[in-house]
Amino acid sequence: MQLRLVRHATLELDIDGTRFLVDPMLDPEGARPPIQNTPTDDRNPTAPFPSVDLDAVDAVVVTHLHEDHIDDTARDRIDGVPVFCQPEDTDDLEASFDDVRPVSGLVEFEDITIAATPARHGTGDLAEQMGPVTGFLFEGTETTYVAGDTVWYGPVGDVLTQHEPDTVVVNTGEAQFVEGDPITMSRAGVASVADITDGEVVAVHMESINHCLCTREDLREHLEDEGVENVTIPADGERV
Repeated sequence: MQLRLVRHATLELDIDGTRFLVDPMLDPEGARPPIQNTPTDDRNPTAPFPSVDLDAVDAVVVTHLHEDHIDDTARDRIDGVPVFCQPEDTDDLEASFDDVRPVSGLVEFEDITIAATPARHGTGDLAEQMGPVTGFLFEGTETTYVAGDTVWYGPVGDVLTQHEPDTVVVNTGEAQFVEGDPITMSRAGVASVADITDGEVVAVHMESINHCLCTREDLREHLEDEGVENVTIPADGERV
């Protein structure tokens, strides 16, 4: 498996010769206003968009419908490939794409088995307000776990222990509003994931949206302090 972080949560996953584009946020830098009720007022995305060869994409995966995971530019530009999603998002995505495939149970695509995994986009009442979100597990010659927008909680650990993925992608950045706890993986959560898995952890979802306050350097310093060594923090556009 090869992984390229495009930007934020947008990934190119090359698994056994099949290329998945995960959570396509294709808007140019500064195209959207800041997320409301958040600590900063920078326009989004806050980082430029590295190029993506959409003609080379075999399928798209959307973990949930927030604009930093599927935006209008992606809806306009992506065409002619299957779009895998959580069942709750099917009707919305069918308004933009011709071949929407909700993942319930196990789904086969090009010799890759795709399964949905539980996720919780925050804690307490805030998690309910954020709406449903899903992670995805890709089983080929290796196992790749894309956890999605989730905090660290029991079911994430269950996926790690039950499936023993070779690669784990976690969305960090500690996205948060003016009040309340982070709604994505915290620094401590990333360390917990790394502690429970023998695979390589890839930390993304930083320095691209105005309410993601944990930078790559913040995360790197925390992991060094904790003695965590199996986490990769790629730059935008970097292949790992």
